[in-house]
Amino acid sequence: MSEATAGPVSGPIVTLTANPSFDRTVALPGPLERGAVVRVQAMTSQAGGKGVNISRAAVTAGLRTVAVLPALPDDPFVRELEAVGIDCRTARPAGAIRVNLTLTEPDGTTTKLNGPGATVDAEHLDDLAGTLVRAAAGGAWTVLAGSLPPGAPATFYADLVARLRGISRVAVDTSEGPLAALVDRLPGSAPDLLKPNAEELASVTGADQAQLETEPEVAAKAARTLVDRGVGSVLASLGGRGAVLADADGAWHAPAPPTTVVSTVGAGDCTLFGYLLAEQRGFAAPDRLALAVAYGSAAAGLPGTTIPGPDDLHPERVAVRQLD
Repeated sequence: MSEATAGPVSGPIVTLTANPSFDRTVALPGPLERGAVVRVQAMTSQAGGKGVNISRAAVTAGLRTVAVLPALPDDPFVRELEAVGIDCRTARPAGAIRVNLTLTEPDGTTTKLNGPGATVDAEHLDDLAGTLVRAAAGGAWTVLAGSLPPGAPATFYADLVARLRGISRVAVDTSEGPLAALVDRLPGSAPDLLKPNAEELASVTGADQAQLETEPEVAAKAARTLVDRGVGSVLASLGGRGAVLADADGAWHAPAPPTTVVSTVGAGDCTLFGYLLAEQRGFAAPDRLALAVAYGSAAAGLPGTTIPGPDDLHPERVAVRQLD
C-alpha cells in the first residue's frame, strides 16, 4: 500500500456507545422456522454495541482505545471490556444494560432482535456527554456509534459533534432519527467522517436504495452531496458490493473480495475501524478504503461478532478504482 505524505496520528480512538448491549448470537442449524423447536449449534454472549465493537477492534490491532458508556464501574459489562484491555470511562446509567439477540442461518442470513435500553433523562445525557468530552481530549478520533436510548433527543449526536470540534476529529455511524438530525444541521454538525450504509445514505439524500446498492457511481454521487454540505469524508458500505469513499478530492469504489458469509453482525463496525486504522497509519484515501473493505469482509466471514485479526485480513485482494 502507498502512504500519504502526512505521517500517522497518535492518540487513542475514543468510542461512545450511548445504548450498550449484551450481544447474544445464536447459530441455527438451518433456516429459521417460526413456531418450531430448534436445537441451536452454538450460542455466544459478549459485551457489545457499535462503539464497543470498534474499541474491541482497536485492541486487537494494538491501538489504544477508550470506551465511553453508561454503566456502573463494577458492572460485569465493564469488567468484561477491561479484561480484554479496553479503558472504560463510565457515566451514570438509567437502568440495566439491554440485550440484543442475533439469529444466524448457515447461508449467512441474519435476524436481529434488539432491546430498547433504559429510558434516560437530561441528567443522564449531560453526564454522558461530559464524560465523552473529557475522554476525547487528546484522542486521535472520537466515534459516535449506534442507536440512542429511549428518552434521548434525536439531536444528541449533532450537538456532540459541535461540542467536539477543536477537541478531536469525529466519526459518526448511526441511523434513522439521529442521522436525519445530524444531516439537517449541516454544516454546523458536520463530522470528519460519516459511515452510512446504502439504506441510511438513501434516507438522507433521497437517492434510490436499490441503485445505491448496485451502482457505485450513484452511491458516490449521493455521498458527495454530503461532502458538499461540509462532511469531511463519507464511507458508504454497500454490503456484498463493498464500499464507496467520497471526500473533497474525489470518490473511489472497492468491491468486496469473495467471502463465504457466516455472520454480518459487526461487519459495518469493522469496516469503519479499518478506515480509522488506515488513517492512523497515514494511508492515502484509496488505501484507507481498501483496508476498510478488507476488515468488513473478514468480519462477515467469521462467526457472531468475532473481530478479525491480522491473519484474517487480505487488503491485497481488494481492488480500488477511482470514480471521478
